[in-house]
Amino acid sequence: MSKIVKPYKTDKGKKEQVKQMFNKIAKRYDLLNHTLSLGMDFVWRRKAIKKITNNPKEILDIATGTADFAISAAKYTDANITGIDISDRMINIGEKKINKKNLKNRIKLSIADSEKLPFNKSSFDAITAGFGVRNFENLEKGLNEIYRVIKKDGFVVILEPSTPKIFPLKQIFRFYFNTILPKIGTLLSDDRSAYTYLPNSVKNFPNGKEFIKILDNIGFRKTSYFPLTFGIVSLYVAIK
Repeated sequence: MSKIVKPYKTDKGKKEQVKQMFNKIAKRYDLLNHTLSLGMDFVWRRKAIKKITNNPKEILDIATGTADFAISAAKYTDANITGIDISDRMINIGEKKINKKNLKNRIKLSIADSEKLPFNKSSFDAITAGFGVRNFENLEKGLNEIYRVIKKDGFVVILEPSTPKIFPLKQIFRFYFNTILPKIGTLLSDDRSAYTYLPNSVKNFPNGKEFIKILDNIGFRKTSYFPLTFGIVSLYVAIK
């Protein structure tokens, strides 16, 4: 089992700390996300949504944050989207973005725990999760909840940061991720812990085939993963 990595050195559980962290950086989150990914996060989300080929009518976006994935899903599909997150401040920003884009009739956001989803069994045709699964306090519990609420033959697409394998990209990325990124994150968000937590959480998250094995054990089928942008992000696809 992976080591539990938490944002802060306090006695609070990981889930509570993650909520605290995202509430603290919410106002600057989009700026940081787009800056630190050099704008590639838009491309990664589009590639993920294009893997959903079952013409979904209802999509659940796990750890929706400020709703970027939900908004992309509305752009590239005809589905109605439900987005959930534990951070109320992230949800508030997401709702403002949805209102600005006139998507209130298609995207609904709510505060909810990804490890205890408030939905009936087999409620969704597809589920998306962008850079949030590694923040689960209990990874298997959260993935089992995803399995429970998705319909048979439904698609799950998950994006998570990963580490390139090829020299010298591996070394360059490691230096950027462990040294440069925390400094930029601290400068823009005033929360160094959030951007030292990021590389630590990525390092301790099961990557590639290891994560696929977990999905297989839960019961998903046709599982696969695709390294994106030289392997700095991995796209996982699974079907129930």
